[in-house]
Amino acid sequence: MAVEVTMPQMGESVVEGTVIKWLVKVGDSVQEDQPLCEISTDKVDTEIPSPGAGVIARLVAAEGQTLAVGALLAVIDAAGDAALAAGPQPAAPVTQAPPAPSPRASGGLTAAAAPLAPMVRPAAPAAGGPPRRYSPVVLRMAAEHGIDLSLIPGTGIGGRISKRDINRYLETLQQGPVAAPPPNGAAASAAAAGEVARTPVTVTTAPQGVPPVIPAATGPVFRPPIYQPREGDSVDPFTRRRKLIAEHMVYSKTHAPHVGAVTEVDLTKTMALREASKDSFQKRAGFPLTLLPLAAMATIRALKEFPRMNASVAGDAVVIRREINLGIAMDAEDGLVVPVIKGADLLSVMGLAHAIERLRRKVMEKTLTADELSGGSFTLSNPGREGNLYGFAIINQPQVGILRMGEVKKRPVVIEADGTDAIAIRTMMYLALSYDHRAIDGVLGNRFLYRTAQILEAGFEL
Repeated sequence: MAVEVTMPQMGESVVEGTVIKWLVKVGDSVQEDQPLCEISTDKVDTEIPSPGAGVIARLVAAEGQTLAVGALLAVIDAAGDAALAAGPQPAAPVTQAPPAPSPRASGGLTAAAAPLAPMVRPAAPAAGGPPRRYSPVVLRMAAEHGIDLSLIPGTGIGGRISKRDINRYLETLQQGPVAAPPPNGAAASAAAAGEVARTPVTVTTAPQGVPPVIPAATGPVFRPPIYQPREGDSVDPFTRRRKLIAEHMVYSKTHAPHVGAVTEVDLTKTMALREASKDSFQKRAGFPLTLLPLAAMATIRALKEFPRMNASVAGDAVVIRREINLGIAMDAEDGLVVPVIKGADLLSVMGLAHAIERLRRKVMEKTLTADELSGGSFTLSNPGREGNLYGFAIINQPQVGILRMGEVKKRPVVIEADGTDAIAIRTMMYLALSYDHRAIDGVLGNRFLYRTAQILEAGFEL
C-alpha cells in the first residue's frame, strides 16, 4: 500500500514551504515518525516525519523547491515492495532564472547601464491553458524595472510569479558583465561614487509664448552600486530566514505609512512594587519578575479600551480582532522572532510572566512551532537595557501597530509636590509607538499610547 507524504499545514498563515534537504533517498527503509526531510517556511524551519513505516518509493519534490500546503512530497511503499523503488522518478529540478542578456543583444548596453523601459509583457499561456495572472505588486515591479514577465519562471502556487521571483531575476541581471567606463573621466568618477545615472532631457525650443515640450519620464533609472569584496573583507551570505525578514520589513515600510509617537513613563511606583514583590514572585514562579510582563499587561488593558489598535489590514478594510494575541519580539541566534501569546487578555500578570518565560526558553532551545509564531494581533518589543533610549520599530504586517520599550533609567525630573514644583530622582522610560496611518489616525494613536503609559505608571497587584 502506498503512503503519500504531503506538505503539512504549519501555522494558520503558512501557505507554502521549501524543501531544504532530503534526509532519505529512494529505496531507503524508514520507520514511522522518522525525519524524512527538512522544510523551511516564513515562520519556522522543521523536519517532516514519516507518516508510516516502509520503503521510499519516490521523491517527488526537489531540494530547493517551494510547494503549497498539501502538495505531494514523497511516496512510501508501506508493504516494502522493492518493485516500486526500482524505477524512481527523479525529483523535479529547480528552475533558475534565465541569464542576463548579452551586451550585443541590448545594443551594447548592459543591464546595469541601460535605462529600463516600462515594458511589461505577460507570458504567453501554454497551449489550451488559461492565461497567466499576476498580482498588483508583481505588475508594479515589472513596470518599474521594465521587465518582460515571460522571461521569469514562477515558483509560487500554480507557477505564479511572486515578488521573490522578480528580485531573483534582478539579482541575476546585476551579476551580468560590467559596462566599459565612459570616456569622460568626470562621469566615470560620479558613477563610481554611486551617484544616480540620469538620462539627458532635451527641451525642444518653441516659439515665443509657447511652453517648451519636455519628454515624459521613461521609468526609474537608479542602480545602486554593487560593492565588490576586497582582501580582508568577510562575506556573510543572508540565511533564508534573514532574507524573509528583509522582505517582510521592506514590504511593511513600502506599504504601510509608518507614524511614530513617543511618550515618557514614570515607572517609580511600578518598579517599587516590583522590588517589594520580587522575592515572593521568585519563590512562586521559579524565575525573576521583569518589567516585560508588566508592560504587556498595560498594553493589553489599553488594547481593550481602544480595540481598533488590535486589528489587521485586509485589502481595503480593517479587521478589528476579537482576541488579543500579543506578539513579543525576542532575539534568536539567527534573527529576530516574534512568538505569540494567544488569548493574552485572559491572563493575569503572573500568567503573562509564565507565558513569556516559556516562549523565551523555546526560543533558546529552538523548539518554537509555526503556530506559536503566527496569529498575532499586536506586537510589543523590548530591546533590552544596553544603551537604547527609544526607537521606532517596523510594523509586523498585517498588524496596525507595534510598541517598543526603551531603556529604564533614573534621572532628575520636575514633579509637583505639595502644590509646588520640585526636582526629584525618578525611574523613567520612553515608550515608542509605530502605527499604520492607513488604518490609525493620530488622535487614536496618541490616546492609546497615553493610556498605556498611564496604566503602567499606576502599577499592578502582583
